[in-house]
Amino acid sequence: MHNTINPDRLRRPVMPRSVSIALIFFVCAFSCRGAAAQSGGAAALQAGGIRSLGPWGEQRIGIWVTRYGTGVPFFNVDAVEFRPWAKGLFDARQQHDLEPHARCKASGAIRQFLTPYGVEILEIEALQRLYIFDIGGPHTYREVFMDGRSHPADPTPTNYGHNIGWWDGDTLVVDSVGYNEDFWFERMGLPHTESVQVTEYFTRTDPETLEYRFVMHDPIAYAAPVEGQLTMAWREGEELFEYVCQQSNYAHDLMVNPEELRSFGRTSDIVP
Repeated sequence: MHNTINPDRLRRPVMPRSVSIALIFFVCAFSCRGAAAQSGGAAALQAGGIRSLGPWGEQRIGIWVTRYGTGVPFFNVDAVEFRPWAKGLFDARQQHDLEPHARCKASGAIRQFLTPYGVEILEIEALQRLYIFDIGGPHTYREVFMDGRSHPADPTPTNYGHNIGWWDGDTLVVDSVGYNEDFWFERMGLPHTESVQVTEYFTRTDPETLEYRFVMHDPIAYAAPVEGQLTMAWREGEELFEYVCQQSNYAHDLMVNPEELRSFGRTSDIVP
């Protein structure tokens, strides 16, 4: 299993970042069904697992939704080796719910999977790209380059960063750098800086289950890597739906989570 990036990965010609969702699905109409059909063959079982994150076998279209009641901790706060400034910021964030994701800000890597609505993961072999579509919150998508390129030497910091991926047996590995500091990586508010690097591992252990693990390196914020995991379940028959996120609707009285409003201010314990 990879934990570092091979510096010899070649950079190949790239399609402009402005490729539209319409083009993605146009290409997918001709390539994804064939790829999905092939994924059921022996080539998809190189390591005894399922090398596909889309519909498998007789499954129809679906999405992945995090299982919140499994008892598996997402990450162990007590084991995180914070730098003093990062610990102070983390503690301050426990006093409110003023998270950027709840204000429609795209939030990269781990945070994409921590919503009650799930995600759709789509690999398009013809484009050598993989897309992770948010359903709730910012309702946008992350693009993962699967063509063997390396990270750029000096990426422009963004909310989703620069993502490259590859299959390691039956595990999809996604490595990302180039993040800005305008979002939280998860709902509790683990701080990060622009030096952060996140490596994610997706292993589909059976048609209904996707195990996810991440390792976050940020030597400015932490004395050691931060690791965590979660489990996602396949929810067949569900698709992306329209989700209107109104950035100016701050709902400040509810977001600070005062005790006297908790009885009626939340319809769900899960922040969108």
